[in-house]
Amino acid sequence: MKRKSAKFALISVYDKAGLSQFAKGLKKLGFEIISSGGTAKFLRKNGVRVTEVAKLTKYPHMLGGRVKTLHPLIHGGILADRTDKEHLRDIKKFKLNPFDLVVCNLYPFEEVTAKKSFTHAEAIENIDIGGPSMVRGAAKNHKNVAVVVDPDDYKLVLEELKEKGEIALATREQLALKAFKHTAQYDTLIVRYLASRLEKAEAFPSEVTIMLEKIQDLRYGENPHQKAAFYKERGAKGEGRITEARQLHGKELSFNNIVDMDAAWMLANYFADPTVAIIKHTNPCGVAKAANVHEAYKKAYAADPVSAYGGIIAANRRIDEETARELKPLFVEVIIAPGYTPKALSILKEKANLRIMEMGETAIGKPYKGMDYKRVSGGMLLQDPDLAQLGINEIRVVTRKQPTLAEMEDLFFAWGVAKHVKSNAIVLAKNGLAIGVGAGQMSRIESAGLAVQRAGGKVKGAVLASDAFFPFPDVVELAGKQGISAIIQPGGSKHDQDSIDKADELGLAMIFTGRRHFKH
Repeated sequence: MKRKSAKFALISVYDKAGLSQFAKGLKKLGFEIISSGGTAKFLRKNGVRVTEVAKLTKYPHMLGGRVKTLHPLIHGGILADRTDKEHLRDIKKFKLNPFDLVVCNLYPFEEVTAKKSFTHAEAIENIDIGGPSMVRGAAKNHKNVAVVVDPDDYKLVLEELKEKGEIALATREQLALKAFKHTAQYDTLIVRYLASRLEKAEAFPSEVTIMLEKIQDLRYGENPHQKAAFYKERGAKGEGRITEARQLHGKELSFNNIVDMDAAWMLANYFADPTVAIIKHTNPCGVAKAANVHEAYKKAYAADPVSAYGGIIAANRRIDEETARELKPLFVEVIIAPGYTPKALSILKEKANLRIMEMGETAIGKPYKGMDYKRVSGGMLLQDPDLAQLGINEIRVVTRKQPTLAEMEDLFFAWGVAKHVKSNAIVLAKNGLAIGVGAGQMSRIESAGLAVQRAGGKVKGAVLASDAFFPFPDVVELAGKQGISAIIQPGGSKHDQDSIDKADELGLAMIFTGRRHFKH
């Protein structure tokens, strides 16, 4: 094909959104379009004249379509620098048609591997080869070529071509950056998929790549002087991800809203029974389970109505009309639940600023199982998520007194709540309600004192859960003096016997779990 006054665009895309209008716009601006395979067929069907790649290369598609654009005449046209004398000689010598525009996006590897069911052969077949080669070549040569990988950029490109007759260098640089990000993300997804198959025996491989995609900018971070944005992890699978929560109503989420919302949802969704958790600063101020979500909310709110003001409320069941009416008078920042009845949603939407979040019914009882990342200066700590449940066969009663069935149920409930409380954590519970929570103190006895203080007159007959063992019998002694009837703790201290003896002396039942739940 002889290069005349026409400009040349190479178009080869999987995602054809907006493509026909874009191609028609290019034709009106005098572009000759080179294309192949499904893209060429699509454009012709939509009334756009194209020149087949095979007409340029004089080679037909081969290997079932795997080889179409991998040819010197194509990549020479992409990489040709029209300011370089040697390149100009080669353009003439090899009769190259330098491209002004390359439009390419890649095979849907991420979509295929995100399916619940796919074969390894399908995954491999959706690893694009020619596409990334064209994209990277055009991005490298952005001084001469504009590369477009995102259909959202079609409008910008057409506008600049109409107004200026060319795409500005600054725009080409931005498009090139986007293109390199596109191929880098694509390669990362392939690496993650293959590593998940081949490195299963190695839980923590020598290199880990975390790929994030921005969901939204935030007004600020934890404090107004900090800038922030909200990202989701690309390639993350599984239900229960807070990044998948849908906002149905209310003001824009803040940084702290998202952190607290995640803590609230993980706590409420830990339990099988209908449960409501009220969170302030990532710690629960009220948690309760009941026969239904309405009763659970009333109990959770009654535990600490002062702290509930301005909190985050999570439920592990759909919010109904009765619960919504009960909730409405209280000022809360966010409500998050699997869903809402139409009437409940209508009632809650009367509060203009209330953020209403929906997780979806399929997320019930399914905690997110992805790796837990913790940032430290200059690096990351990685660990398995703390998803451990406590089985009845794991516990050991270490005192003479045996817990009753009612106490046992409350002990398991208190233990589940303590798992979601910042260390040092002490939780007092009675009748499926966390009546007192002591969190984040430097000594365990201080946490115990705070839990007792918050429980007030309800403490007698309650049970106590601790996220870690007792190095001293002081917490047991405090529990006995307050009329607490049973204790659950990991055990494992050198001085366990001192605590056991104190419990026997005071007539308390005590259970060892053999497992702790530090939360920093």
